[in-house]
Amino acid sequence: MADGRQLTIIKVFRKYSHSLGPDALQFLEEILGRHDIADNDVEFSIETIAREYNKQDDAVMKVSLDILRRVYDALQDQGNPGEAEELLDPDSHLYFVDAFEMPSWHWSQERGTFEKSSSPLTVAGSADSRIAAVRNRLHIIKQSILRNEHFSPSTLPSRDREHLVTLKSTKQLLGRAGERFLLLGMLAHNKEGKLCVEDSDGSVELDLSKMDEPGEGLYTEGCFALVEGEYNEDGILEVVAMGQPPCEDRETARSIYGHIDFLGQGSTSLLEDSQFARRIREELSDLYFFFLSDVWLDHPQTFVGLQKMFDNCIENSFIPKVIVMCGNFTSKSIMQGGGRDIQRYQENFDSLADLIASYPQITRETHFVFVPGPLDITGSSTLPRRPILSTFTSHLRSKIPKVHFTSNPCRLKFFGQEVVVFREDTMARMLRNTIGIKPNVTGEDLRRYLVQSILDQSHLTPLTTHIQPVLPDFDHALRLYPLPTAVILADKYEKYKLTYSGCHVFNPGGFVGESFSFSTYCPAERSSEEGVLDIEQED
Repeated sequence: MADGRQLTIIKVFRKYSHSLGPDALQFLEEILGRHDIADNDVEFSIETIAREYNKQDDAVMKVSLDILRRVYDALQDQGNPGEAEELLDPDSHLYFVDAFEMPSWHWSQERGTFEKSSSPLTVAGSADSRIAAVRNRLHIIKQSILRNEHFSPSTLPSRDREHLVTLKSTKQLLGRAGERFLLLGMLAHNKEGKLCVEDSDGSVELDLSKMDEPGEGLYTEGCFALVEGEYNEDGILEVVAMGQPPCEDRETARSIYGHIDFLGQGSTSLLEDSQFARRIREELSDLYFFFLSDVWLDHPQTFVGLQKMFDNCIENSFIPKVIVMCGNFTSKSIMQGGGRDIQRYQENFDSLADLIASYPQITRETHFVFVPGPLDITGSSTLPRRPILSTFTSHLRSKIPKVHFTSNPCRLKFFGQEVVVFREDTMARMLRNTIGIKPNVTGEDLRRYLVQSILDQSHLTPLTTHIQPVLPDFDHALRLYPLPTAVILADKYEKYKLTYSGCHVFNPGGFVGESFSFSTYCPAERSSEEGVLDIEQED
């Protein structure tokens, strides 16, 4: 039985790119024997140790016995009963993360992991940073694909090894006409306007005429796709199948990179996350976040709807911990407007401050977050967008103690949960630049394809920069890796909600319409519900 256990131990550690010497292997076998671990529980137990080992800052590829002992001792300490737990304080674990304050982590091919950028980030960027942004997207997707069960060979003998899929690069096509290949690369048009797939080694032209239809998802210029086809004598890949890269769930990514503080607010282990999740369900089941989009402050019904929403909160003693208001905060663009339009824009924010301040309990207890939309006045029109200019928000800052003016996108960190908020007309932009999509899709299909594509791409805007300009030094702020707990795709498109690969995604829809519409998110359940208030019709 020892041989079987050894193979399981080796398999688990190899998943984290670690190799075991005889001393480390013997130590792990002794642990299993010491705690009378049954054969069925060996993989789970070793997985726990391997995850914690991988999180150590001084962890090396060949497992160190000293570090392994330290990890085991720490896990032993965690298992000892301690003092009675204090009640959770939600405010002390709630953070609002601006895109321009997130640390930049880039993928290192040499080390096979993430490295923190040491150079200062600039709005201008550079030619190198533009290339690095695209390569980071490619390498992050590729490293998760190579861990996927369909691509990663097991360390154990298996009949399934012959069915594994092997990725090739464009340089491996040369001189091999008539053979079939599977490539991972970015879909783009070359200088001649021909569709091609690009990877870090080069590019190859694609011929889609022999493909019946692509896999599920929206295939846009600038997205990464798995492309399978036969390479012909003319140097063209005749595509027979095209699909989105498989999505890696949050728990898997966090089990490998949980020691990395991607948000700059402190990292937590998976064990801490699970403990927090249990306690949130027990102690904070009635805590909610509200999300509103297209809060047009120049629309006569908007203030009526907000007042009605606040009244309902007070009457039902249902005070949200956070209210996120996404732009646009004006129903029409005033970028080129006159002085009177800009003055009215500021006056509307002043009126909103007075309305919120007229509800003392909400003002005292609720965090208000303002995320700019495409039509709002910010310091930049490229992504990520700067917060709304402070000249328009001084009255709100003076009246509301817990107010936050963030970038677009921004993130909320709540205990072990990460919630991404993005206000952009994503559906329309993706559909305008689609290269391929299944025929005869329904509205429900489109919503699912949009969510699937964005999460599979691990990026909020899987488009080329000439379609959607992005500040290259801050492209990491648009990254969705590891997968967040929830993503709010605030869009002028109709509202929806769905969960994909464990990530809950929803669009609250415009606030003003046939009714006052918004969404409530419950961290205890990790799900959202539609909040609807009827508009009272005037006689």
